[in-house]
Amino acid sequence: MRENLDSLTLLGNQSTRYASDYDPKLLETFDNQHPENEYVVTFDCPEFTTLCPKTGQPDFGHIFISYIPREKMVESKSLKLYLFSFRNHGDFHEDCVNIIMKDLRALMDPRYIEVKGRFMPRGGISIHPFANWGDAEHVGLATLRREQELAAASH
Repeated sequence: MRENLDSLTLLGNQSTRYASDYDPKLLETFDNQHPENEYVVTFDCPEFTTLCPKTGQPDFGHIFISYIPREKMVESKSLKLYLFSFRNHGDFHEDCVNIIMKDLRALMDPRYIEVKGRFMPRGGISIHPFANWGDAEHVGLATLRREQELAAASH
């Protein structure tokens, strides 16, 4: 396990530098120590910030990321810095959620991944985008989770 940690440059680094704009190169992985098991890893980021691409005004949201790992897993400090890199980035909420999902999918090649955003109201409307993906063995789970999100949204 120790040799697996040598590639992590951000964890334990006392001179952390924060990106001033969106940067997926901040993401780092480590080897899954239990690739034979199917289990869920969930991240909860209650302080996600981005900018409205039209007005430049800040948007605040809560991002939830869940995935079933395969061989690689995302390192949490790198994920924190990556999510922080959206702070000065201008994109719609729906775009941010899809970008995060696609970046993490490309990084880790998980069995299944989902990203949900719960954004604070702007003009009296809250937006809660949800994006997910599953490999051939988890496409049913992906469909089921989308159906659950749609059902929850209608209540």
